[in-house]
This record gives sequence, C-alpha cells and structure tokens, in this order.
Amino acid sequence: MGDTLRVPGRGVRRAVAVVTVLVLAAGIGSAVSLTAPTLVSDLGLTGSPAAPEPVPPVPALGPLAATAPLPTTAGLEAALGEAVADMPGRFTGTVLDPATGAVLWASDAERALVPGSTAKILTAAAALLTLNPTDGFVTRVVAGTQPGTVVLVGGGDPTLTALPEGEDGVYPGPARLTELAQEVQERMPGPIDTVVVDTNRYSGPTSAPGWDPADVGAGFVTPIEPLMLDGGRLDPTLQDTPRTDEPALVAGRAFAELVGADEVETGTAPGQGERLGSVTSAPFSELVEHTMRTSDNVLAEALAREVAVVRGGQPSFAGAAEQTLAALTQAGFDPSGAVLVDGSGLSTDDEVPAQVLGALLAAAATPAESDRDTDFLRPLITGLPVAGGDGTLDDRFGVDAPSASGRGTVRAKTGTLTNVSSLAGLVTDADGRLLVFAFMSNGASPATVRPRLDALAAELGGCGCP
Repeated sequence: MGDTLRVPGRGVRRAVAVVTVLVLAAGIGSAVSLTAPTLVSDLGLTGSPAAPEPVPPVPALGPLAATAPLPTTAGLEAALGEAVADMPGRFTGTVLDPATGAVLWASDAERALVPGSTAKILTAAAALLTLNPTDGFVTRVVAGTQPGTVVLVGGGDPTLTALPEGEDGVYPGPARLTELAQEVQERMPGPIDTVVVDTNRYSGPTSAPGWDPADVGAGFVTPIEPLMLDGGRLDPTLQDTPRTDEPALVAGRAFAELVGADEVETGTAPGQGERLGSVTSAPFSELVEHTMRTSDNVLAEALAREVAVVRGGQPSFAGAAEQTLAALTQAGFDPSGAVLVDGSGLSTDDEVPAQVLGALLAAAATPAESDRDTDFLRPLITGLPVAGGDGTLDDRFGVDAPSASGRGTVRAKTGTLTNVSSLAGLVTDADGRLLVFAFMSNGASPATVRPRLDALAAELGGCGCP
C-alpha cells in the first residue's frame, strides 16, 4: 500500500485557498478605499504625506549556529521515553547529531523491522552513490530488421509520458513520446507499419515477493517493466490512481498510434540497429527528490534496477536489492540487519533497522566542510516532505493535532503498510541544533501509531533536552 491511509484533502485546501484570496482581495479593496483622493479631501487631509523612513531588511532565515548545544541522552530520554514506552506494537528508534555523527539516543535501534516506504532511503542513497546525478533514463527507437518495422527499446524510464508539450503529469520534466515519434518519423525513410516493444533491459518477475496483487488496481504500483508511460497510471495527472497490468504494451500501442503503425508486438532490438531517435528523462538527482517527496513506488523500483545495471548485477528484484546493499557497503555504510526484496518498501518481506536509516540521513545532512565538497547524498534531504506542507506529509501534523508544533519544521520520509508505520527525517530543536531521527513501529494499526510518531518528532523539535 506504500504511504496510504491518506484522507483526501486537496479539495478542502483548494477551497481554503480561494477563501484566503477573497479575504486578501477584500482587505486590499478596503485599503484602497480608505486612501482614495476623495476621502482624503473630505477629511481635510490634503497635505503631502511625509516619505516613510526606509526600514533595513531583517533576515527571516539564516544558517544554524555551529555552537548550538547538543541535547543529552538523559534529556532526550526524559522527553521521548514515556511516549516510546506507550507506543503500540514493536518499536525501534534513534536520534543522531549529523554534524558529528554521534548517536544521541536509541531504543532497540539495531532491531530490524518492516520499514514500509522508508526503505526508499536505502534505494535513493544507493542511486545517488552509483549513478551520475546529471544523467537520466534514456528511451530509444532503432530500425527493425524488416522494412517498415521499428523497435521501441525500454530504458527503464517510468516517467516517459504520452502527454503533449504543455500538459503536465505527476513527474518533473518528463521525456515525451510525442517528441520521440516525431524524431523517428523524420528519420524513417518510409511508412511505419509495425512497432516492436523490447523490454529486455530487465529480467525476472515483474512483481516482488510480499506485494499485494490488489496494489495495481489500487494505484500504488504497476508490473515493473523497463517501458511504461507515467508509471503505468491510467490517469497520468494523479499520483495514486489505478494502473495498467501491461505497461510496456500500453506504451507500445501509444507510440504505434503516433507513428501510424497498425501492429504492435514484443521482441528484441537488433544488435546493430540504426538509432532513429531517443529521449531522456529528468536528471537522476531530481528523480530521487521526487521519489522521496511523493513516495513513488514505481520510480523507486526503476532507480534500484538502474543501480543493478550500472554495477553489473542482475536487473531483477533480487539483483537490485543485492546491489543496493552492496553500493551502501562500498560507500562505507554498515547495512547490517537490512533485508531487501524490492526497492520501494512495498513488500512486507523487507526489514531494516532504525540505525541504518538514521546513519544514511545523518550522512546526507552532514554540513559541508568547504565549498569544494561534493554532497552526493544531499537530495535525500532536499526531497524530504515538509510536515503539513507537501508530499506524503501534506495532510499530517494538523493544526489541532498534538504534533502541530512540528508543522513546517519536521521534514521526514514516511512509511505505511498494514500494521507498519515509520517516520525518518530531521528537525531543528529548540536550541537550534539540527537532529536526525528514525522511528519505526510494527504490529499496530497506522491509524493509531502514525499520529504518535508525528508527535514524537514534534516533541524532538521542541526539546532543548539538556
């Protein structure tokens, strides 16, 4: 189910936005009427107004002080301990200082639990450590072996869209099938009658162990193939909407319609086939941010497969999981206790300790020591949803909730499956110290646990905890 159980609220927010605009407009109108020339004259205020003294700007935001005091373990235990003791289900958690890497507080942090979508932190980190951040997925078309035949070769890009230029779906800067079709038609010497769909970039099953088959119809995932449109969505403008169960063929048919072909079939591109066109997705760094913000399961799986391809592993679920952990190990992280069977965290067979999530986020949030530092993992942080603001946290940390103080200050990756809840991210405490946290619970309903995890993160943010 990924990050589900969200209450539809966009219509409500839209209404609130409209009311806000009307109130602002009314306020502006009042201001104009009170300063109109006729009113000034009627009141006898006809003198020239004095020029106001310029007010020097005051910075609203600034860097965190490097000298901000660290909370103590005893202080954190006093602030968090009671809530943790009352947390339903099996709990694991940790709090770290990213500036030093020190673990400030932990509760069974080495214990591996089902992470839900916080497993995407491992996938995203491996992608950032393995892939060139400015590269993207490439979808190409080559000439077939028969006259009038072209081969559409899947390059792993789930963001490819059939929407025309000027119309946007859910993905940032997507490659467009219309552009690819135009390129091919310009270079093809004659009419096209057959489109061959090549999905050989990936191997193995298209569904992972521990996935619920109903998740396709529910809109959380589609069979993982290296060719699809808009993540397999039937409505490309909605994040969670029913998906197709044959994404590559759907993409092939859409391309055939654009180039005027009558036949669509599956096959393999010839080894020396002439390239007729190609399109490239948004850069991997942007796609990682989008994956973190929206918890996009299909995009996470594509990134994991790309890690496997680049590292020379098998481009399957098992191969991608293996290479994800290998990439983290090679980079100096210790993923001990982590067991992955997919890249999205949608599987109930995944297990990850809170200390692994915390270590990765702490590394991503570590302050740069010089202008020459290359912060490969920074998109892990910049992609985190903001509490009460965007992504999968847009409808959490409500204004009347116990976690309300965390609105706009907590940034975290969410994770939700049946009886699985997790929250991992960062917050600045009351003394101005940036802290990283990872909280996980298994065995109790998310409806009960998620508000408590939110409140725990908000409490951390409000704590000086000396």
